[in-house]
Amino acid sequence: MKNTLYKLGCIICIVSLAMIMVTGCAKKTETTQIPGATSAEQAKAQEAAAAEEAARQQTLKEQALKEQQEALKKQLLAEAASFVDIHFDFDKYDLKPEARDILSRLGDWLITHRDFEMAIEGHCDERGTKEYNLALGERRADSAKNYLVNLGVDGARITTISYGEELPLDPAQTEEAWAKNRRDHFVIYPVNQ
Repeated sequence: MKNTLYKLGCIICIVSLAMIMVTGCAKKTETTQIPGATSAEQAKAQEAAAAEEAARQQTLKEQALKEQQEALKKQLLAEAASFVDIHFDFDKYDLKPEARDILSRLGDWLITHRDFEMAIEGHCDERGTKEYNLALGERRADSAKNYLVNLGVDGARITTISYGEELPLDPAQTEEAWAKNRRDHFVIYPVNQ
């Protein structure tokens, strides 16, 4: 009888150890159990957590897309800023060959990037009356605009303005300074800005 109780005690110990090992090594599930919650409440909480995670992922995607768009916009504005001014001879508004080259490249760029518009600013040197230089600056800006329109750029995307002699690039009163001031300057910007 004593021997039988000893065997029974050993069997109970072995079974208990086996149970502890099986339950201790079981893989933990990813779900979070809410103490005291019913299975319907837990399912609802899991749905809410999944929806919150999906919303967080969507926000991250939108933020990444916005950052990409901003980087592209900065890159395009840097490209646009690389178009240099074109210059004119004294009292002239006809386009020189080097001006036509610059405008051709600018026209190609504008045709490719239709979400940008531009303003052409016409400038003059200080010689001549204020009124005459305003009119000459306008003719210079119109000359560049017409060239771009003939290349296929939509004229509605281009505005012109004349500053006459009011905004000299170089205020010196030398032939070199006057040559710098007889120019069209281009301001390119995204649509709706």
